[in-house]
Amino acid sequence: MKKRYTEEQIIKAIKQHEAGTKVEDLCREMGISVGTFYNWRSKYAGLEVNEAKRLKELEAENNKLKKMLADKMLEVEAMKDVLSKKW
Repeated sequence: MKKRYTEEQIIKAIKQHEAGTKVEDLCREMGISVGTFYNWRSKYAGLEVNEAKRLKELEAENNKLKKMLADKMLEVEAMKDVLSKKW
């Protein structure tokens, strides 16, 4: 079963590690792999909770904009196809 952790929980775990808790102990306690912890650390290390939330919002907005751009590019290609066949 896959669990979802909040930014607060992730940052708390990173801070516990920085305070001296062993990675293996944190991972066992949270039920995550060591790789997951290091992925979190690479993404969230040095961030405060509000900064992490803002990062998540910006990533979601970026994904939405990328999807919109891809949709528009498909529309343009479809219009090019229609116009090239019409003439």
